[in-house]
Amino acid sequence: MSEHITVIESVKLDDAKDQIILLDQTQLPNKKVFLELKTVEDVWDAIYHLKVRGAPAIGIAAAYGIYLVTKNSDASSYEEFAQTFSKMKEKLASSRPTAVNLFWALDRMEARLEREKGQSIDQIKQALKEEADLIKKEDEEVCEAIGQYALELLEPGMGLLTHCNAGTIATAKYGTALAPIYLGQEKGYDFKVFADETRPLLQGARLTAWELDQAGVDVTLICDNMASIVMKQGKVQAVLVGCDRVAANGDAANKIGTSGVAILAKHYGIPFYVCAPMSTIDLKSKTGEDIEIELRPEEEIKTKWYSEPMAPEAVKTYNPAFDVTDSSLITAIITEKGIVYPDYEENLAKIFAE
Repeated sequence: MSEHITVIESVKLDDAKDQIILLDQTQLPNKKVFLELKTVEDVWDAIYHLKVRGAPAIGIAAAYGIYLVTKNSDASSYEEFAQTFSKMKEKLASSRPTAVNLFWALDRMEARLEREKGQSIDQIKQALKEEADLIKKEDEEVCEAIGQYALELLEPGMGLLTHCNAGTIATAKYGTALAPIYLGQEKGYDFKVFADETRPLLQGARLTAWELDQAGVDVTLICDNMASIVMKQGKVQAVLVGCDRVAANGDAANKIGTSGVAILAKHYGIPFYVCAPMSTIDLKSKTGEDIEIELRPEEEIKTKWYSEPMAPEAVKTYNPAFDVTDSSLITAIITEKGIVYPDYEENLAKIFAE
């Protein structure tokens, strides 16, 4: 596989310069720009405006972000430091409501803070850095494990369809839904990948097609409304998608349009796999109805990619960032601990208990 792809880091801490180095995904594929984030406002803006995106990458950015903005705290007591931490956590948590990794990472950093009570402020700061580094390292291991399990369900030469971007730039490495494609590439599986364009922000066109092409994968870009015809023509043998949150019953929230792909796959008898790190599984959300769906600005539909507006100025828009795929449409949920099949409510709970 291309060295360029395997080693690219979308989120990296430069501790010596008190900054996060972040690949600005909004400028791909035409420009590869790395941003320098120094403040909580910088990190919030990067998450909200999708400069960093993909549930695992958001979690890593949030973890490094809250470490960085508390690193320079001049608090002299644990209570004062914890108060600053709490304020920064609340700020960062307001950036994206649907991606559970954001809250998972912030909660994990807070739990580490609480465990370090009684240590010096300098020791606490070092512990927070260690925890953020661990979150990133563990994500690399998680992605590779998901890829290996997913590869067990696939055969060489298969046609695979994916929606949005769940690749190496959305994680620490390998990606989730794209991990088996990269691992298969290393083994000579010769997958044929169809990448949905993924309106309205074009993550499939700008990001998935870009990184798979860079890695030498056979990738074909299609518009979202072309998924049905390539399935009908027998060109797709499996669908692989990532997710931002999985409810206790197996309902999965992912980029808008995912549920439509799942419905099509069900109609054509094609397996539909959700690649879900354990950190995205939210047992507190009983069903998909409990998952808050983020609404995005109308400009993303009406003007963002056009030299002139493509809709009347006064017309209303509805721009949800995600939809929820019903668990009945999901063939299996692939985690770093193994492959989970229905009954999801029972089997997701089991995998957490292991």
